Amino acid sequence: MSLKIKSVVALALSAAMLFSAAACGTSDASKSGDSSDSSNTTTGYDVSTIEKDDELAKLVSSSDLVKDGELSAGMELSYAPAEFYAEDGKTPVGYDIDMTKAIAKTLGLKPNIVSSMFDTIIPSIGSKYDLGITAMTITEERMQSVDFVSYYRAGSTWAVQKGNPKKLDTSDMCGAKIAVQTGTVQEEEANTIAKGCEADNKAEVMSYKRQAEAATAVATGKADAFYADSPVAGYAISQTDGQLEALGDVEGVAKQGIAVKKGNTQLAEAVQKAVQKLMDDGTYMKILKHWGVESGALDKAEINPTDLN
Repeated sequence: MSLKIKSVVALALSAAMLFSAAACGTSDASKSGDSSDSSNTTTGYDVSTIEKDDELAKLVSSSDLVKDGELSAGMELSYAPAEFYAEDGKTPVGYDIDMTKAIAKTLGLKPNIVSSMFDTIIPSIGSKYDLGITAMTITEERMQSVDFVSYYRAGSTWAVQKGNPKKLDTSDMCGAKIAVQTGTVQEEEANTIAKGCEADNKAEVMSYKRQAEAATAVATGKADAFYADSPVAGYAISQTDGQLEALGDVEGVAKQGIAVKKGNTQLAEAVQKAVQKLMDDGTYMKILKHWGVESGALDKAEINPTDLN
């Protein structure tokens, strides 16, 4: 079996394995030793040269903000290229992984990636882990539960089987079987679409715990389309040897954020300043370019931004 659909195979889910068997091929980027400008890779960006910022480190080391010198982050590890498992099935990789490592290095901490289901991450911040870094769109509703540090911008993309055999149109998805990940903005939007359909032509929303399962559902014909963050959908499409294609334009571009326990202003400030430092010194852009997702780059990290677009 090839590495082409490695991000799905690594999940060891039965549906994902069916998907991989149908999408054999080879990713040149995964073989390359280039750590600066290669997309579709499962080798993370090298953060070993990032040095601790003593002033920022004091923000976390002089308090009980983090435990045992670790910065723990909850992630849903099937969301390539943001966070997923490499072809060995156990090594977390992706631009969110690299950002977490870079932030931790800047703060003089050891990163600790905690695998979690997407819909359990917000309720667990501050208890199970320090941060939630998982390509999470910042919304007014979510800001009622956690604080956010903005670090990326993404939209939503529809994907269908190559050739769009069901002849779907993004302006009218009634009657379609729509695969989404549980707890995402896209799930909310798909449910809104379904509510607007006539009773005899309802859209069916199929929610999956992992994004890879949603993509697999479309590749195997169980669902008609999946809806996901634009970089995630784009990566999934690129890994399927032409099985899937984007449908329509990118929709609803919005900022994504690193979630911090509500009211933990000192940790939020430390993270915001660390992200801004990485933006200013060029490390942030190098990480995004490494994964081919630099189109969503921001130049300013903010705590609870008022402009969410």
